[in-house]
Amino acid sequence: MQLTVRIPDDDMAELTRIAGKLGLKRSELTRLALKKFLEQYEDDNDLRPFDKVKHLLGIVESGKKDLGSAHRRHIVKKIRGDL
Repeated sequence: MQLTVRIPDDDMAELTRIAGKLGLKRSELTRLALKKFLEQYEDDNDLRPFDKVKHLLGIVESGKKDLGSAHRRHIVKKIRGDL
């Protein structure tokens, strides 16, 4: 099946540049991008904002065990430069 898409000139230039860098045709790169997008949104539940960022939650650690209960104290120390 065929699909015709109109995109801005600057996006087309970027598509052409990336396709050339990867050794792909623009149509191949477009199909890959569309496939990745469709895979990402296969499940309707993934359309909620939380689901888009949930993989990022809990990744960063502050190293401060009492950050949840003493966050104000830590912020004041940071502002004062007491680290």
